[in-house]
Amino acid sequence: MASGNHEALDDQIALLRREISDLTEQAAAASGAGQEERLAALINDKQDRLNELLKKRGDAG
Repeated sequence: MASGNHEALDDQIALLRREISDLTEQAAAASGAGQEERLAALINDKQDRLNELLKKRGDAG
C-alpha cells in the first residue's frame, strides 16, 4: 500500500476512534431510551466502519 493511502487510513481511523469516544461519553450522560438508542446505533455504525478500515489496513484478523 502506498504511504499516502496508509496515512489517509490512519487519519480516518484516528477520527473514528475520537468520534466513538465522544459518542460513548454522550451515551453515558444521556437520559431517555430514545436518545440512548440513537447514540448506541451511531456508535455501532462507527465501530463497524472502524473495523472495516482496520481490516483494510491489515490490523484486524
